[in-house]
Amino acid sequence: MDPDSYRDKNNKYLHMKELLEIYTHLGATFATPIDECAKKLQQIKAFVFDWDGVFNNGVKGAQGGSDFSEVDSMGANLLRYSFYLKHKTNLPLTAVLSGEKNETAFYFCEREGFNYSFYKTGNKLEALKLLCEVEKIQPNEIAYFFDDVLDLSFAENCGLRFLINQKANPLFINYCKQHRLVDYISANSGGQHAIREISELLISLNGNYSEVITSRKNNTESYKIYLTKRKLIKPEFYTLKEDRLERTEK
Repeated sequence: MDPDSYRDKNNKYLHMKELLEIYTHLGATFATPIDECAKKLQQIKAFVFDWDGVFNNGVKGAQGGSDFSEVDSMGANLLRYSFYLKHKTNLPLTAVLSGEKNETAFYFCEREGFNYSFYKTGNKLEALKLLCEVEKIQPNEIAYFFDDVLDLSFAENCGLRFLINQKANPLFINYCKQHRLVDYISANSGGQHAIREISELLISLNGNYSEVITSRKNNTESYKIYLTKRKLIKPEFYTLKEDRLERTEK
């Protein structure tokens, strides 16, 4: 891939150097060079999101609940649409992975048509194994959005890793970089729309940002078809019981 230019479907050039400057100026860090991230992205078939500290600032109530932002929700939606346009097939697999039982996460997965919701899953590597076994995909075909220590076993084994930045843990960030557990470190935190930040980056690397935004703005037939496909997806819920993931009814 030519690091100096990247063509989208509207025949406009988005310079890779310019994209790099935009995100580094924002405060992001590419632990893996941007052109290598773009190459890794081409093999991705699934997006898995940790919940607490990723879709929110990590603050939880007494019952383990925490919220999400519509800004991030739209980002994830546009990212899925970008992949739908690019690959002209089914939507990418999507999953939320949480150590808690969070009713808001359940609602989000149902509303957004995510494929899986894993909850009370302390050993997150079990979710990776299940996804690969059931969906017949490889670990390097999974992109993971994460923020903390309990996510590292998953991040270590998947193909593309996005660490949600927190200024409170600079040593942890350095650890992830030194041990090659992350490809991109966001500029924004979980409470400041980091999912939207990363989603827009990935759409740009897909080469169809203008098409995605214009199509959504105009509510084109293509977007309507995508949305119909998304609405047909009903999430499957899994939780860890005695070191084994079991399907549940939430």
